[in-house]
Amino acid sequence: VQLQASGGGLVQTGGSLRLSCAAARRISSNNAMGWFRQAPGKEREIVAAINWNGGVTYYTDSVKGRFTISKDIAKGAVYLQMNSLTPEDTAVYYCAAALGSGGAYTEENKYRYWGQGTLVTVSS
Repeated sequence: VQLQASGGGLVQTGGSLRLSCAAARRISSNNAMGWFRQAPGKEREIVAAINWNGGVTYYTDSVKGRFTISKDIAKGAVYLQMNSLTPEDTAVYYCAAALGSGGAYTEENKYRYWGQGTLVTVSS
């Protein structure tokens, strides 16, 4: 298993969760990483992305100012801190590792390795 996502759960509106993605150290060190989500009945979408050294990040508009993506290369991990959650954030969240390293990629076809997904449910 290359990627392992965890940290999902049930939270009330306005609450916070921190998702973690444990990656093989080689992947976390050399690759750009991303978090995607898929809500019921919707297509999977990019949430946030980060380049190999954390110097470049991307956030989809709906999470800007609320979510923070970060990498801990020493631990081989990527995190998604999610604050001020709303029911619209309810989804299965996936971490992924890209083939490239330099950018915070938004296209799914740039990602080679995928975690199994962790469910985030935000109640109103």
